[in-house]
Amino acid sequence: MARVGLDKNLIVERAARLANERGLDNITLKVIAVEFGVQTPSLYNHINSLDDLKKSLMLYGWKQLETKLLLAVVGVSGYEALRAMCYAFYEYATGNPGVFNAMLWYNKFHDEETQNATKQLFGVLFKIMGTLNISDETINHLIRTFRSFLEGYALLVNNGAFGNPISVKESFDLSVEVLLTGIKNLEGGTRCE
Repeated sequence: MARVGLDKNLIVERAARLANERGLDNITLKVIAVEFGVQTPSLYNHINSLDDLKKSLMLYGWKQLETKLLLAVVGVSGYEALRAMCYAFYEYATGNPGVFNAMLWYNKFHDEETQNATKQLFGVLFKIMGTLNISDETINHLIRTFRSFLEGYALLVNNGAFGNPISVKESFDLSVEVLLTGIKNLEGGTRCE
């Protein structure tokens, strides 16, 4: 019998907290069951498998990030909006390392729900860049560039991969400015050949 009040949202929120504290690889259905004081089979009333839980964590993370990024761009546009999105992404990804790792699973799941997880977020980014004098094709390339930079940088930070004692934050600041300056250089033309 499932614990009264236990539902999928509660399980995902607890899994998110535990993933951030212990790491995504340390999350098992048994760990989650112990957290709720139930037997592991009780979780199957709400989730199908560990992969289902990780998919739910991925969707949870992208939804939270989407909200954070949308709030970050309220009242700003153009390059300021792009800058605000970069910092909001960085703060979320490094502040929620376990959930962020789950978010990177989105290419593993091939269904409409997963495709929609990032659709609005990338749509907002496309609209912001659409206000610049840049072709749609170049914008699509730049969205990949942002994704590579932001996801890659956050992964390196989350895994302690920057051994140099200089400030990681200052390196991020510089990287954002280099990226934005590069975009400015593309305005009015086609992508670099």
